[in-house]
Amino acid sequence: MKLGIIMDPIEDIKIYKDSSFAMLLAAQSLGWEIYYMEESDLYLADSKACATMRHLIVEDDARRWYRFHHEVVSELGELDVILMRLDPPVDMEYIYVTHILELAKTSGVYIVNDPAALRDVNEKLYINWFPQFTPPTIVTKSAEQLFEFINEQEDIMLKPPAGMGGLSIFRIRKGDTNTRVIIENLTDYGRKFTMAQRYIPEISEGDKRILLIDGEPVPYALARIPQPGDNRGNLAAGGTGRGAELTDRDMEICKTVGPVLRDMGLVFVGLDIIGNYLTEINVTSPTCIREIDSIFKQNIASDLMQVIKKNCLAARKA
Repeated sequence: MKLGIIMDPIEDIKIYKDSSFAMLLAAQSLGWEIYYMEESDLYLADSKACATMRHLIVEDDARRWYRFHHEVVSELGELDVILMRLDPPVDMEYIYVTHILELAKTSGVYIVNDPAALRDVNEKLYINWFPQFTPPTIVTKSAEQLFEFINEQEDIMLKPPAGMGGLSIFRIRKGDTNTRVIIENLTDYGRKFTMAQRYIPEISEGDKRILLIDGEPVPYALARIPQPGDNRGNLAAGGTGRGAELTDRDMEICKTVGPVLRDMGLVFVGLDIIGNYLTEINVTSPTCIREIDSIFKQNIASDLMQVIKKNCLAARKA
């Protein structure tokens, strides 16, 4: 198997918590050849999806975790599998990459996650396709509608639909004197959509990350606990991780959402659940593999690679 990965610069990652690195270790342990690409390495030439790739060797060593061997300029269709692991934002440059990958897909390469689904599933907005599991939510550019929502719910969270890692997330209570300036900044005075949700007090118990592999949940999750004085559980925002087993409500959500995402070609997904509510569906570069592995002695990336191999071989036969 020849596996390509498109990711942010490998020299900048923290291997003890990087899920892409866990995937690379798992693929290498299976004897797969690994080819590394960054966004700028991709291009189209004569209607063919191509890239400048570097043959990659990885090692679970914080002092020297990667080595590049030879460089290859090739069509992406020469690979068996491509892992699309670029972090958000899903801006136009990201969208262009998905178009290149969609062309590569016509050559028979198996892409995780499917490029069309990466365009269709906004990580914040797609929860609205499952209203039975979501808190009261509104997405709008209108300051008036946001004020009405605050008056109705009294305690809300505001966030940009394209954000990640807890960036620009605000908690606002009814009567907060900073409300207007926060709304003006997030909506850019009515030019940008903003998402508002009723505040979920159970955030104090953690923002639970559940990983799905081909629609099926990993049996354990990571509850990300906000640091004192903060409302964000994101690890990037200073939250701390605690292991958690899945509840009946978690399983109900996974049983409904998982097959829908699987059928769209979303093989590796992270669901965010606070209390009884689904708050986000992460499809671009879901994390927390290494944290869950460490706590519960799992090998999630190895399980993922086995599913990818099975799906890849099945797609060839089809």
